Amino acid sequence: MSLSPLPRTLTAEDAAHFLRRTAFGASDAQIRALVGQDARTVAKAALAFDQTLAQGNPFDPLQGASPGASIQLTRGAWLYELVYGPHPLREKLALTWSNHFVVGTDKVRNAPALAGYLALLRRHAASDSFERFTLEIAQSPAMLRYLDNDQNRKGRPNENFSRELLELFTTGIGPYTEADVREGARALTGWTYVGGRGNRQYLDEPKFVFQAGQFDGGRKTYLGQSGNLRGEDIVRLATAHPATATFVARKLHRAFVADTPDEQAVAGSAETWRRTKGNVGAVLEELLSSEAFYTSRARIIRSPIEFIVGALRTLGQPQFDAKTLLNLTQTAGRMGQLLLEPDTVKGWDGGREWINDSTLLLRLQVAAGLTLTSKAPNLSEPPSLLAMTGQERPAAAVLLSSLKGRQRTYLGMISPEFQLA
Repeated sequence: MSLSPLPRTLTAEDAAHFLRRTAFGASDAQIRALVGQDARTVAKAALAFDQTLAQGNPFDPLQGASPGASIQLTRGAWLYELVYGPHPLREKLALTWSNHFVVGTDKVRNAPALAGYLALLRRHAASDSFERFTLEIAQSPAMLRYLDNDQNRKGRPNENFSRELLELFTTGIGPYTEADVREGARALTGWTYVGGRGNRQYLDEPKFVFQAGQFDGGRKTYLGQSGNLRGEDIVRLATAHPATATFVARKLHRAFVADTPDEQAVAGSAETWRRTKGNVGAVLEELLSSEAFYTSRARIIRSPIEFIVGALRTLGQPQFDAKTLLNLTQTAGRMGQLLLEPDTVKGWDGGREWINDSTLLLRLQVAAGLTLTSKAPNLSEPPSLLAMTGQERPAAAVLLSSLKGRQRTYLGMISPEFQLA
């Protein structure tokens, strides 16, 4: 059964909740602008993003003097887009997909490959075809390099991508066998890329190629289907498997509803996924206007990036110089989330894993730097309690209301209500 829609128009707390989940945070004016609107209308508008990027981004990865420098500039450019870009939901989804279709800069050290990967995540952020999204990811030089399918040749199959396609990208563990992994690898032989290899070519653009001479053209059986299967067939069969709907829907619920999702609600989204044949945009539109979404409050621990970006967007997107933004990407890394460098191929675990004594102290330091120090942005009109906590009258309202702007904003930013979305 599909998810039930929210039966009322948005209250102020509903609007704050929506923007904390879909835009990392928002100003009071942005919150008030949604009050009284229909939930479906609000979700549709948020999902109607294009590929426009923020103006004035100071980071150009192609200006990096080394692969490492170029990667740092790539991270800075993405943080700038997250904070100042016109489409925060697109960037939230790109961040979510980067933790699903994982690549890492420990192996992918080519600037155009990383740019192409990020462009794919943005273009397919709310894709109407998960199959096409997965196929383009599979053929991207970044993924080909990261999971070694560029080394997958007839007679010498490399199973890395074939395994993760099933285990991490589509069905999840359970619905497939080791034989499926081996047969999938055979079907994916010959997929590689040319250009952009090695530290000296880190600015050269790599391109996907199919090397027919390296393709294993024999008969294969994969997920119950037999024939002279090719790579495109493998992606189609994996993405169309019934288990994929539940597996990926659960990922979306973890990103937007709860660190530990309600499985009945996940099943509702999975049903919509199957009915629409993997239309991610349709699943998201229903999810982000559902009663399940609006009744799930304070059930997601903000990741380091979400904490930093949420703080800056809630403060009204104050301008920072390039050095400060680069420092913030490194601070996020020390808190456990270095952009484009997840811990493992399965991505960041998230949830309670984001919080420990060390990372919590760093959050306090970031909050202090943004509110109390001499370099903190001007807070002539500090955020309201609604913007900071998602509640018009939080439990600490009496205490917070008695404090001055900077102190109140600092305490609001380190409060449990701000750490949770």
